[in-house]
Amino acid sequence: MTDLQSPDYAKLAGDARDHLWMHFTRLSSYQKNDIPMIVRGDGCYVWDSTGRKFLDGLSALFVVQTGHGRQELAEAAAKQAGELAYFPIWSYAHPKAVELADRLADLTPGDLNRVFFTTGGSEAVESAWKLARSYFKHTGKPLKTKVLSRSIAYHGTSMGALSITGIPALKQDFEPLVPSTFRVPNTNYYRRPDENMSLEEFGVWAADRIAEAIEFEGPDTVAAVFLEPVQNAGGCFPPPPGYFQRVREICDRYDVLMVSDDVISGFGRLGEYFGGQKYGYTPDIITIAKGLTSGYVPLGAMIASERLAEPFLQGTNWFAHGITYGGHPVGSAVALANLDIMERENLNGHVRDNSGLFRSYLERLYDLPIVGDVRGDGYFFGIELVKDKATKETFNEEESERLLRGFLSSALFEAGLYCRADDRGDPVIQLAPPLIAGEAQFIEIEQILRSVLTEASNRL
Repeated sequence: MTDLQSPDYAKLAGDARDHLWMHFTRLSSYQKNDIPMIVRGDGCYVWDSTGRKFLDGLSALFVVQTGHGRQELAEAAAKQAGELAYFPIWSYAHPKAVELADRLADLTPGDLNRVFFTTGGSEAVESAWKLARSYFKHTGKPLKTKVLSRSIAYHGTSMGALSITGIPALKQDFEPLVPSTFRVPNTNYYRRPDENMSLEEFGVWAADRIAEAIEFEGPDTVAAVFLEPVQNAGGCFPPPPGYFQRVREICDRYDVLMVSDDVISGFGRLGEYFGGQKYGYTPDIITIAKGLTSGYVPLGAMIASERLAEPFLQGTNWFAHGITYGGHPVGSAVALANLDIMERENLNGHVRDNSGLFRSYLERLYDLPIVGDVRGDGYFFGIELVKDKATKETFNEEESERLLRGFLSSALFEAGLYCRADDRGDPVIQLAPPLIAGEAQFIEIEQILRSVLTEASNRL
């Protein structure tokens, strides 16, 4: 292993500033400041180039389910690369892609048995929208092209996926985008339109807005609804009881495909392999990535029901879509090894057993004046920050900029916690530690958050 104090890191920092275009990053922030350089990971922790240790409170990016430094996964990648490093699945197959597709089909609910591999979540979402359009064209309903998604929802950055994304600030620089996408309300009960609504009533109201939007656009023009089991952007919005069951009924009524975007929620994040298993619904399509391989190799997929595959089994019909690295042999081998670890260590059960404990440590922060809401499920929680708890008054744009980017993001990292301070909706802190985390990590998270959020409150 490279010496953490190696002078080479000084050169790398300069090279990063000059040549590495970091994603979703204000490059001006690092013209005079050092770029954090993460060089090693083990379990729930990572280390930077100076030797400082950080608790990974976000699984890197909702990805590293089984933890950092798993030699079993590294060895699976090396073994497969030595046997067959790459071959496309364009009219050919290779064993690991077949094995993984078969295993995923066994894990999915209902008849979602057709696995179309991608390399990431945006590609999976793109593939789902393309399949929806192609399916309806092949079944005599060519006008069904539009999609619905929820306000503030994030579904990816490629042009189609970005069009489905419901965050205006991420879209403005790239408009006009792919047309025919429309937004419906999300399931943020904390910000419900009527304070007198019960949780169940709010769920009915939010689901019925989907039916209303389909009617407004015309049922013969709407192809699909894209929904995350727990919405990420905006700060972890879980579904109210009965919400997904009512959405399922609405989709069936109007012949609209229900797409469950499990890119973040899948593979143990909620204590199940897929969100539909957690909340009792069966979608028509599931999109996955991230935790499928615990991030050790990029891999994603769109998983479709048998009904959607049926037209493409006939005559000369084909789904005219493909991705060079979809179903990559090394990625497939790592995914299989990752699933082995999840099963052997019962990580879904571990999350189910410990989610309430994790929540309880976060809810201790309610005594801080800046903490308005704690919400989420499994190992996926958000803390909404407010200026006034009694009125739920949020921060204006300038205050949010000063609070999140000017203080919280760097202060939390300096205190030893890597997580996300996010203002794509109302200001929130998001937490999603590796699925192997336990009470020791929950205690550490709560202590660091308490110290930093107390300082943030004093600065208001």
